[in-house]
Amino acid sequence: MEALLWRLLPLLTLLLSFLVFFYFRDSSTLNQKQCSLLPYQHYWIASKRIVTPQGVISGLVEVKEGKIVSIVKEEDKDGKPKLENVIDYGEAVVMPGLIDVHAHLDDPGRSEWEGFPSGTKAAAAGGITTLVDMPLNSFPSTVSRETLELKLKAAESRIYVDVGFWGGLVPENAFNKSALEDLLNAGALGLKSFMCPSGINDFPMTNSSHIKEGLSVLAKYRRPLLVHAEKQLDPETNLGVEDGSNDARSYSTYLKTRPPSWEEAAIKDLVALTKDTRIGAPAEGAHLHIVHLSDSSSSLDLIKEAKSGGDSLTVETCPHYLAFSAEEIRDGDTRFKCSPPIRDAVNKEKLWNALLEGDLDMLSSDHSPTTPELKRLDDGDFLKAWGGISCLQFVLPVTWSYGQKYGVTLEQMALWWSERPAKLAGQKLKGAIAIGNYADIVVWNPDVDFDLDDDYPIYIKHPGNSAYMGTKLSGKVSATFLRGNLVFKEGNHAPAACGVPILAK
Repeated sequence: MEALLWRLLPLLTLLLSFLVFFYFRDSSTLNQKQCSLLPYQHYWIASKRIVTPQGVISGLVEVKEGKIVSIVKEEDKDGKPKLENVIDYGEAVVMPGLIDVHAHLDDPGRSEWEGFPSGTKAAAAGGITTLVDMPLNSFPSTVSRETLELKLKAAESRIYVDVGFWGGLVPENAFNKSALEDLLNAGALGLKSFMCPSGINDFPMTNSSHIKEGLSVLAKYRRPLLVHAEKQLDPETNLGVEDGSNDARSYSTYLKTRPPSWEEAAIKDLVALTKDTRIGAPAEGAHLHIVHLSDSSSSLDLIKEAKSGGDSLTVETCPHYLAFSAEEIRDGDTRFKCSPPIRDAVNKEKLWNALLEGDLDMLSSDHSPTTPELKRLDDGDFLKAWGGISCLQFVLPVTWSYGQKYGVTLEQMALWWSERPAKLAGQKLKGAIAIGNYADIVVWNPDVDFDLDDDYPIYIKHPGNSAYMGTKLSGKVSATFLRGNLVFKEGNHAPAACGVPILAK
């Protein structure tokens, strides 16, 4: 009997191997069906307007197993054999998926504000294929390896696009080199700090000394430090807004509390530090990125001067600073409150000029949602309302719609929203429709207008908080591909959340 068992053992082992093979093959097929609205993994995307690093072409993009394997111009396809699985988008624009390097998804701990599922569904519906989540507004804030691991656990099987994570630079860890290295070794794509109170108790503000230490650690990793650049000049004064002489429902009252001089003061401190990022300087390899610039006057001049001197420095602004101006914000409409604030129309025009001339490097959403109660929509108190624009799903059509007055091109859209953000976040296989890159692609129709109202499908958790509700926009997203999976199509998402957490290595 024992001899028989020994003879049967190889056969049983072989049988078990076959069973395991077919189980995983079928499981993989099932997962693929759940992750994509397409039934195949090898296909062609055709369009008369494909945005590539070499320009806009008419042709086809071949996608296989999640990556772009070939790009064929229309005039070169005649010699090709008959192609199978061609998705022809005609005149629609095929562009690299947007990369938003500045979003607050509030998960874990404050998912009633947004959360990974709703936030990443909104991103997919808006053509965003990669988000980098900020380290604050979730609870706890992401300031250590342990808190980053909590983020990763919260994101597991709950993200519909790829999500990376910035770590937090705070006084608690700034002078602790091993703690910062531990956070970066755990996969944080870089660090983020505030030069003014953040409004979040476990994310206190930093000063120049903290930032200098952060840059010295980041130099070895060649990763960026992102900074909220506002510095309160005199904490003892309230600029005359809390003595009862100003109406808290008036936007002009709030605007007085955060003057351009706050941004200028912070940036003056920062450019004194970025000299260390020059080639041959002590922090060579580090990079400083100024988030959501609002002031287009003295602050911008300081940035331009530092860049011309060789400092490793970039700066972003946001669509809401390009779309709105202070003069048009109605009393009590706290949907428009953010920091730094939306400034006047002259400032807005200067921001557009800076973006078009290349002085501003990229765009981000700074999606910063909260609950309607904290947004104070009921009483319209600008001084007490949570500051932040809820906008994640709309940034592509907003940029395009408001940019038409300035002649914005498709290539500029890809530069500001894909190519440069990919570089900042260290994503070498994202940000461009290029052979070898992930097939992260958005398909959208620049000429299709739509009303952003209650009948429009919106996926952010609290649509009524958004300053864009009630506007008419151009540039409707029709499809979003993530790593070759069709994750969004005409109002429908893929059944499963198959986004990938992105960790630096």
